[in-house]
Amino acid sequence: MPEQLFLPLFPLPDLTLFPHTMIPLHIFEPRYRAMVTDALERDRRIGVVGLQPGHEAAYHGRPPIHPVGGAGEIVRCERLASGRFNVVVRGEHRIRVEAELPADTLYRFARVRVVEEQGADAPAVSELAGEVRQACRLILRALGRPSSDLDRVIAEDRAPGVLADQVTSAVVPDPAVRQRLLEEPDVERRLRGLTRALARLLERLKEGR
Repeated sequence: MPEQLFLPLFPLPDLTLFPHTMIPLHIFEPRYRAMVTDALERDRRIGVVGLQPGHEAAYHGRPPIHPVGGAGEIVRCERLASGRFNVVVRGEHRIRVEAELPADTLYRFARVRVVEEQGADAPAVSELAGEVRQACRLILRALGRPSSDLDRVIAEDRAPGVLADQVTSAVVPDPAVRQRLLEEPDVERRLRGLTRALARLLERLKEGR
């Protein structure tokens, strides 16, 4: 059975934490400053979950969240004189929120389950990974940027699931698309969805010339 975790939740609009990626965060709200302080005293792990559309009215309470998010470890932390934090979180797992738990904290706390990757050995995966690499090169060319900007991410020895997650995090701008790809545990289907997203992005870039 997939691993069960108990994590503080950091709900954020338009931001997605994928496994095998790093995200910088500036922590300024008192409830999330408390969350970081407590996480640093425990195992440094938090859950980053997306806020659902229409969250604005309930933002300062318990706005609705997407059920699938990312779990990660705070690997760098700078505490500012103001009490705020600059942190870097390294994504470790996809997670599904099973239940939010009562807590005597300002922030939300939940029981979550690790979402295990599937289908990495499907026959089409290798070809789809090649299509993703080629699409990334074409996007960089359309942007007038050197291919070296993504050399590490699209390296041939990168596992297909890792490739999909890192490219989505680095290249795909649409939060809704990123969330859909985060929610897809099957590597083949995730790569297919990513190739479609990259094709749409490339078409928009060509139209904007």
